[in-house]
Amino acid sequence: MGRPQPSTHPAKTALRDQLLTARRRRPLVERSEDARAIARALTAAPEVRRAATVAAYVAVGSEPGTAPLLSALLAAGKRVILPLTLPDRDLDWAAYAGDQDLAPARLGLLEPVTTPLGPDAVATADVVLVPGLAVSLRGERLGRGGGSYDRALGRVPVDTFTCVLLHDEEVGLEVPTEPHDRPVTAAASPGGITRFAATF
Repeated sequence: MGRPQPSTHPAKTALRDQLLTARRRRPLVERSEDARAIARALTAAPEVRRAATVAAYVAVGSEPGTAPLLSALLAAGKRVILPLTLPDRDLDWAAYAGDQDLAPARLGLLEPVTTPLGPDAVATADVVLVPGLAVSLRGERLGRGGGSYDRALGRVPVDTFTCVLLHDEEVGLEVPTEPHDRPVTAAASPGGITRFAATF
């Protein structure tokens, strides 16, 4: 199968615009509370508690925050790997041991400065946490449209716990899909973990 191309699907674009506008309007205090609630929900989840390696990411802008989560994962003794965006928008991965490992990167992201592990490193994770804008009750995830995480999820074994981090109202929406879209097995939001029946 060819690599996913950036999406220009009109229905996806309209839904992205709507969701991004709502996120930008969310008060800063609420964002901080949501980030802590998501961290509590995930660190209590059995899939995360028994995981040795967790693939995560550093949230930016109006995304649900990940700083409390990353701190909690390290405190629990997890090996954490974070993405590095390659020039073709594929994802490499590198180990994370604290904020001293992060530096500004392309697309306004913060990425590790540690040694790259290769794009296939995501397949070694017991849990894969991904960003998104919405998810359906079938696990269909709406991302930003670059295809980076669809490619990464394509390398992950099908029985791996893959989870998108969202606000409560972004879970359970009807999400337009394309053939290259990769579903996830769960969503984490301030209200807790929503698990989806396997349809793939």
